[in-house]
Amino acid sequence: MATVRHRPEALELLEAQTKFTKKELQILYRGFKNECPSGIVNEETFKDIYSQFFPQGDASNYAHFLFNAFDTDHNGSVSFEDFVMGLSTLLRGTIQEKLNWAFNLYDINKDGYITKEEMLDIMKAIYDMMGKCTYPLVREDTPKQHVENFFQKMDINKDGVVTIEEFIESCQKDENIMCSMQLFENVI
Repeated sequence: MATVRHRPEALELLEAQTKFTKKELQILYRGFKNECPSGIVNEETFKDIYSQFFPQGDASNYAHFLFNAFDTDHNGSVSFEDFVMGLSTLLRGTIQEKLNWAFNLYDINKDGYITKEEMLDIMKAIYDMMGKCTYPLVREDTPKQHVENFFQKMDINKDGVVTIEEFIESCQKDENIMCSMQLFENVI
């Protein structure tokens, strides 16, 4: 049985749709094809690749959320185009685009709101990914405390959910978040 291979869109089209040069896209494509010879990656492969960056912890839950954020058409796979579009937003997007992408990551069920339950799932996944070797040591209630702090800051109208508008407004007022949004702008 022949292996089905995914052919990416023309590099010129991806260059027009992203903030990457043709040369950068070629480098990214070589790396992507090296890890995913078929040209697409399913969630299990994505988790395997992502977990290599966090050998001290369990990155599978966070990788699941990340995979869903990259899989914008929700077809169960991430193509090179999906990957590059997300990466372009994360690395070279405007603050607004990055915040929209982050909101989409946290809004697990895609209903337009971040609930405490969704945020707790994300926080637990981040702590699992970081592993038991964090300093200072993580207490059992630490993820829940982070969620409470998040909602204290972000849930402006105190209705128990965070909307995209509340999320963006709160993030833009937070100097640390704004600085972190610019950390990776010159990567690649």
